[in-house]
Amino acid sequence: MAQQSNSRIPGFFKLDVPARIQALRDRGLLSTADIKALDSGTHTLRSPTADRMIENVVGVMGLPLGLGLNFLINGKDYIVPLVVEEPSIVAGLSGAARITRLSGGIEVETTDPILIGQVQIANIEDPDKAKKVLLEKREAILNLANSLHPKMVARGGGAVDIEVHIHRDVGESNDTLVVLHLLVDTRDAMGANVVNSMCEGVASLIETISGGTVFLRILSNLTDRSMVTAKFTIPVENLETGDYSGERVRDGIILANDWARADPYRAVTHNKGIMNGIDAVALATGNDFRAIEAAAHAFAAVDGQYRALTSWSKSDSGALVGVLHMPMKVGTVGGSLETNPTVGINHRILGSPNAPELAGIMGAVGLAQNFAALRSLSTAGIQQHHMNLHARSVASTANVPDEYFDEVVDALIEEGDIKVWRAQDILRRLRSTQTDDDVEQARSTACGKVILLGEHSVVYGRPALALPLPLAVEARVVPSEEPVLLIPRWGIEQRIHTAEDNPLGLVGVLALLLHQLGLNEKPLAIEVFPNVPRAMGLGGSAAIAVAVIRALSDYFDLDLRPERVNELAFECERSAHGNPSGVDNTIATYGEPLLYKQPTNPDDAAHEIIRPAKPIPLVVGMSGNESLTANMVEQVRQAHERRKVAYGMVFDQLAFITTDGVEAFTNGNLSDLGELMNIAHGCLNTIQISTPALEELVFLARSNGALGAKITGAGGGGSVVALCPDTQEDVVTALETAGYQTLSFTIE
Repeated sequence: MAQQSNSRIPGFFKLDVPARIQALRDRGLLSTADIKALDSGTHTLRSPTADRMIENVVGVMGLPLGLGLNFLINGKDYIVPLVVEEPSIVAGLSGAARITRLSGGIEVETTDPILIGQVQIANIEDPDKAKKVLLEKREAILNLANSLHPKMVARGGGAVDIEVHIHRDVGESNDTLVVLHLLVDTRDAMGANVVNSMCEGVASLIETISGGTVFLRILSNLTDRSMVTAKFTIPVENLETGDYSGERVRDGIILANDWARADPYRAVTHNKGIMNGIDAVALATGNDFRAIEAAAHAFAAVDGQYRALTSWSKSDSGALVGVLHMPMKVGTVGGSLETNPTVGINHRILGSPNAPELAGIMGAVGLAQNFAALRSLSTAGIQQHHMNLHARSVASTANVPDEYFDEVVDALIEEGDIKVWRAQDILRRLRSTQTDDDVEQARSTACGKVILLGEHSVVYGRPALALPLPLAVEARVVPSEEPVLLIPRWGIEQRIHTAEDNPLGLVGVLALLLHQLGLNEKPLAIEVFPNVPRAMGLGGSAAIAVAVIRALSDYFDLDLRPERVNELAFECERSAHGNPSGVDNTIATYGEPLLYKQPTNPDDAAHEIIRPAKPIPLVVGMSGNESLTANMVEQVRQAHERRKVAYGMVFDQLAFITTDGVEAFTNGNLSDLGELMNIAHGCLNTIQISTPALEELVFLARSNGALGAKITGAGGGGSVVALCPDTQEDVVTALETAGYQTLSFTIE
């Protein structure tokens, strides 16, 4: 098969999910169909398919699918799919693989993929004679077995040998059993069905030959004829970490392994760590991880004492040498590979290996995982790494802003009380100790927006009902040697060039703004603190513009009135999106529920503030797929040009829905408002701006109690909004359980 692309993808963990998928596509590891499946979620196992796999199906349970990077195995790069829920395994494996590749990577050897079938024979008068006769009839037994599966033989596999074992004094009656082993090369198949049917098929012949009675006929999961050996060598200079010398790390790993070779209580935990990696690959590739586990643990006790599956030693040059030797019988055809779409994608990410190649990859992963665990135990300690991951997860759950994130994490670890409430308490303490300068330079704010009814049609002169999303963006201006934009949460630090230089993106918008305000020569830093994800259809860009304009007005005492702020923000929106409706900047400026309509005369009022008769509880569900408003507006414009009458009818329908929706909103008729939202979603689906993720969000919201749920914003990704009186918590739980981010708020 073709050589895979390099498995080194620097900064992969910093990318969002769509960018990671794109990185795989850039390396030729995924087809267009795979990309669409991963993006839409259609790669996951569906209930009807699951119902054909096992009995009594009621649903499908998901696990995270991650990628182990940096693997160099037998001189070839691999990106390894891993299905696992335990933190630190993916990162640990990728780090271990990066260290091994510095000294040539991991070497693996595998034997032929032999699976053993067992045929139990009882009631034998002379076991030794029966054994002799069975071995003499070897060819007849093999020929019969292979006649049952000629296709396996044609692929170069099939039954290749037999063995006969005698077990004396078995059980309370001290019986003697004769067991025939049928050794079958199953090639790329897992082989369980093939071996079992061969054992069934030769049973009568074995009874005739032996004179005994055949009872059980079944494969053995102790696959010690299908072995893998993985090995790598790491010079001590590559083992150095923090305050630990390479020699100390090497000796610590060897000492830890020696303990696991001598003490079964330690060996169990040691081998469990090895299987953390191997099982993750087995699950990802549709293999029977239970059988692999059973074989591994049985082999670990093959000499009568349970021991570590690895050996670590020091070479003559002082380098660390690691070796893993264990059974590894896997398959790459048949079984769940043909029924579970995700398994097929994972095999393609690996480069579609055959069974021996996959066994070698899994052996390499097992050895790398063992190295990662022992290295951690020999240095800072594995608990410290887990505490760090746990603290970061807790700080994220507590919504700690980026500028305080690391300080909060460090404080949580130092105090040892890693709880969400504690993270929030630490955050309040840090904020209360701001310097006087921080207090003086308070942040300006702006709202985001949720369009409840009327998106896209508002661009064509129809009304829209828009609601403010509280505190979407904060901004402030501080002294600086040169104009610079800082958005810590997004990792942005860029110089703001002059408008004459035609800078692109957000920096270009700010350059235009500074030029219009006559501030382009001023030394300043604009700090922006977004509280909503970008490109999620929540008015983030307009909120940034409004927050920055207000910050500039405060800092330079410009005394800009709301009308002027709105006007400037609209110019920023036009620079960013080409043909905006004006609703985003208006809602960001005024922060009130609005009935908005593009004015035919620029002097006419374009919006009317409206009030709900009762609280409007809402949940926003974010798809995680970024959507550029300009692209979606242009897509709809082109479609409108091709089908003006049809699209005009849809826009008219959205206008009627919006008018009725405003009446329901102001009268407090939430049942009618929810129904109108659902109808509006159907109209938006008609103009082809929905996606599978958005449809799933809408379905989950409605099925968990939302009166109405629909796309909000430009579509093509982004977000949905759901009306949830008395069901906000239920809807949030359902969406977050499905892996989506949410925001909940109430319009009073």
